[in-house]
Amino acid sequence: MSVLKQGSSGPDVTALQNNLKQLGFDPNGVDGTFGPGTEKALIAFQKSKGLTPDGKAGPATMAALQARAAGGTETAAGSGGDASATASSGTAASGASVSNLNLAALTGLLPASVIAQIPETAEKFGITSDLRLAHFLAQCALESVEFTATVENLNYRAARLSQIFPKYFRNVDTNLYANNPAKIANRVYANRMGNGDEASGDGFRFRGRGYIQLTGRNNYTSFTNFIGEDCVTNPDLVATTYPLASAGFFFNSNKIWAVCDQGSSDATVLAVSTRVNGNPPHAVPERTKYFKKFFNALT
Repeated sequence: MSVLKQGSSGPDVTALQNNLKQLGFDPNGVDGTFGPGTEKALIAFQKSKGLTPDGKAGPATMAALQARAAGGTETAAGSGGDASATASSGTAASGASVSNLNLAALTGLLPASVIAQIPETAEKFGITSDLRLAHFLAQCALESVEFTATVENLNYRAARLSQIFPKYFRNVDTNLYANNPAKIANRVYANRMGNGDEASGDGFRFRGRGYIQLTGRNNYTSFTNFIGEDCVTNPDLVATTYPLASAGFFFNSNKIWAVCDQGSSDATVLAVSTRVNGNPPHAVPERTKYFKKFFNALT
């Protein structure tokens, strides 16, 4: 489901307006057009439920609305926006709450700017246990060099290119690409993940960004459809505004939360790492060390 916001229209907006009206939040008409009245009513509802009052109907807000309208108890929804989805799809388990997270324990372990992003990311993507959060933060910490890198580093020497990307630089003069991130990205990411050819510039335009590097036009498009802001036209938003949310989107899209729920053993860390980084994943000891640090602090 796409995020509904001002300018949206159609049957999904009509359903949204009906739910708001049923709950006593007047959208100023049920006409299938998301205008100022609908936004005002939605913000009032979000405030009443402790949700982020951004006036946009994303999965968490829609799940809360549908649950209330049905007389039930809301749960935090994942990227599918389906309140009845199971935990394996990234949706919060029934009865769980983002408010259960022990965020105070992270002070001093994470930059304040990262901690500030956790509540909204947790709400959007069903991070409803300290176990899930520890696994998530461990992978983010490794992939982002402890939350210091939000854009992929592609500044490689000629010799390293053949080692890191042997498939893409076989029988190619690597000196023509060395220490030129744009040329490297345009070659390595050409003609895949929705990108155009090497000359299109898509490889560099949609290079990895965020704490778990979102890469490729298709993934940027999917994230845009979910988050409701155009990260295809402005890819740098992933690095500057949504570094943690894009990582949550990755976990959710790849159904990694169910793996996290298997426990705190080294075997589970390995399984999560494999889903994030491939088989075999690199730096498993470091990922395990990060997990134990966060898990011990949170629990």
